[in-house]
Amino acid sequence: MQTIVTESVDVAARWLNRGEVVAFPTETVYGLGGDITNEKALENIFAAKGRPGDNPLIVHIHAPEQIQDIASEIPPTAEIFIQHFFPGPLTLILKKNTTVPNLVTGGLPTVGIRCPAHPVANEFLKRCNHPVAAPSANISGRPSSTDWQAVYDDLKGKVRCVLKGPQSTIGLESTIVDCSDNPPRLLRSGAVSLESLRKYVPETLPAAPAETHQQPKSPGLKYPHYSPSAQIELCGGGYSDCTGSANSAWIGLSSPPEKVSKIALCKTPEEYAHKLFSFFRECDREHIAIIYCEMPPEKGIGRAIRDRLQRAAEK
Repeated sequence: MQTIVTESVDVAARWLNRGEVVAFPTETVYGLGGDITNEKALENIFAAKGRPGDNPLIVHIHAPEQIQDIASEIPPTAEIFIQHFFPGPLTLILKKNTTVPNLVTGGLPTVGIRCPAHPVANEFLKRCNHPVAAPSANISGRPSSTDWQAVYDDLKGKVRCVLKGPQSTIGLESTIVDCSDNPPRLLRSGAVSLESLRKYVPETLPAAPAETHQQPKSPGLKYPHYSPSAQIELCGGGYSDCTGSANSAWIGLSSPPEKVSKIALCKTPEEYAHKLFSFFRECDREHIAIIYCEMPPEKGIGRAIRDRLQRAAEK
């Protein structure tokens, strides 16, 4: 299969409307989209990524009004989150209606819905005939793609089209909140922090320990994720200090050990999030053996960075 790279949202949308799989940019990470009404397209998403079939996809929309076509009910807490965070880097888990295929939800009675705050994604989704189901555009288990070249490197020959856009500004996947039960619960941390959620819905519960998720309602909870080929070593923030070693790299908010050969020194947690996955991929291209990752404070987007680092280190 020839993979086409285009800057035209019209070209990309035409391919998707024909039943093809299309990668597209969002403010979080690049997504790998297919028409939710096209079973073959959905199957091809899983095949291209090597993704387990019980790992749910997120449905992407261009306007909050589309939620009523996907969810069977929108509880008051979800309405509040929609009012304050849509469009944006937030996915809500709601009870699905009968039109949503089981392939999208992993057989669950719930569905994740997101409205990206990204001009290219928004124009692309407007031109698609139906809502678009999309996980991150990368090989399963690998770091998510935050630029079109990373998508192409992972998925060349496996997907029909890559919609070229600027690098994702946030760099981490969306926050996911389960609103299918009351009170709502944070499932996956992201740029919309627990503190921000509680500002509008104070009863929002924190994420439960991973082992309590018998059948995860969202992606990013069950299988290994985000891992580069290099070994990940977690440092500081409750972990041991690192001493550095030959052919190693460092990413964090503090000065690195003297022995590391590649450094990403970040001024803020937001910059850390933005750089994380692209730094992992750079290290792999340079055959770095060990990446030392400083654990940021467990607040704001730092909570999301810690989650991704812990999962990346589990491989």
